[in-house]
Amino acid sequence: MKKTYTRSPFTSIITHSDTQPYKLTIRDIPTEKKPREKLLREGAGILSMQELWAIILGQGTKKEDILSMSSRILKEYGERSIITETSAKKLSAELDIPIVKATQIIATVELGRRLFERNPSGAKIIRTASDVHAYTKNMWDLPKEHLRGIYLNSHYKVIHDEIISIGTIDANIIHPREVFRPALEYAAAAVILVHNHPSGNLEPSDADIAITQQLIEAGKLLGLDLIDHVIVSSKGFESIVANL
Repeated sequence: MKKTYTRSPFTSIITHSDTQPYKLTIRDIPTEKKPREKLLREGAGILSMQELWAIILGQGTKKEDILSMSSRILKEYGERSIITETSAKKLSAELDIPIVKATQIIATVELGRRLFERNPSGAKIIRTASDVHAYTKNMWDLPKEHLRGIYLNSHYKVIHDEIISIGTIDANIIHPREVFRPALEYAAAAVILVHNHPSGNLEPSDADIAITQQLIEAGKLLGLDLIDHVIVSSKGFESIVANL
């Protein structure tokens, strides 16, 4: 029996009378219309989010071509939500994509975050514990405690930030050198510490208070101000310094 084909201009699907619908894949697209070629010819600004992710992820899988995968990722996770995810394993499981693809997404988002934060024209200004909480949203639901240092210039602009340690905060483990070395390296005027409580409990522990007091005194010797140490979670935030 002769097959009859129709192409819908709206769905990018070819159908015929005796088989399942056939979805348009990257191989069906003319070379000049493919994402990489469009970028080379017209620049990245012309590309859709789907096309940008397709270039980053490179190739699809045996069961899903790269354009379909990119479109599904954006649809299921959202353009904004995906940039807050920090677990490649979780992303891989929730989106049913290979772990290699998930790590590419996480690494790309993290690179963009770091470059933006170090760009003077896009520098974040942090003045309050509330600012710290908003700035560190990607830490709120981490499964382990992360101690992070945020380094500011004299105008309260973020010039650097980094993870100092992962695990339970302990004054016997965290050395002032680890906290203030980046401040000296980046010529920071002030330091803010922030760590998450996976339990969601915002009450500072005895160890939290002890290390904060120790670091305030160490900073004075170096001429650096530890202006706050903030506990964050998805439930809110708490300033340790405000309660000393």
